[in-house]
Amino acid sequence: MTGSETPRPPPPDLARCALFLDLDGTLAPIAPSPDAARVPGATLALLGRLVCATGGALAVVSGRSIEGIDRLLHPLRLPVAGLHGAQWRGPGGQAWELPVDRERAARLLARLRDIAAGQAGIHVEDKGISFAIHYRHAPRQEARIRAEVAAAAAAFEPDYALQFGKMVAEVKPRGVDKGNAVERFMAVAPFASRLPVMAGDDLTDEAAFAVVARLGGVAIKIGDGDTSAPWRLPDPDALARWLDDLPARAPAGASRHE
Repeated sequence: MTGSETPRPPPPDLARCALFLDLDGTLAPIAPSPDAARVPGATLALLGRLVCATGGALAVVSGRSIEGIDRLLHPLRLPVAGLHGAQWRGPGGQAWELPVDRERAARLLARLRDIAAGQAGIHVEDKGISFAIHYRHAPRQEARIRAEVAAAAAAFEPDYALQFGKMVAEVKPRGVDKGNAVERFMAVAPFASRLPVMAGDDLTDEAAFAVVARLGGVAIKIGDGDTSAPWRLPDPDALARWLDDLPARAPAGASRHE
């Protein structure tokens, strides 16, 4: 759907929800570089209240590493899926990371650094087992960057897969995505048997939107762009206001979407 076609989301009851939130472009405004991103203090305080209102059924699902997520959300330490689900920390603090061939990963990183070498406005982000080239400051290079990163990803199949996003081309371990991460959370308490609500702003969130839709939940696109999500909010500030207004309890007999 386009922005003009996608309405504002209905207000589900927090006490019956499982909240899944992307980070960059969703909780934090898009920044000139990944290192410059910040989650507003008011949003951090809101997340703390939402953890209580949902009984702990709140997780951040991001393309960042768990270490990077924790740094942006400090002092909160939430259930998280990092690197699009290649890393996962459950509600009890148990952590998991997809095993990869580290030597092969290092060769892939070197190839991506070669692509970016000497190019003004182009930055390689090393996430450990997933790697991204950002070109927000060199938008005219998009076609070239995407083509060269696609060729690099193809050379490392079947272990790695290409993922495009907003002004970024990422090569991540194959077989992980945010949809799988949401499903993993929905299989454990306190997320299980709740209404999933997912908010995200980028192409990487579409897999999670599909899972949420299949489970009868609420998928919310943040910002512009085509999406499968039935609902939309314009920016992270609007999402924070919407979350802050959600009821903690539903009236007797109310629908779970009311």
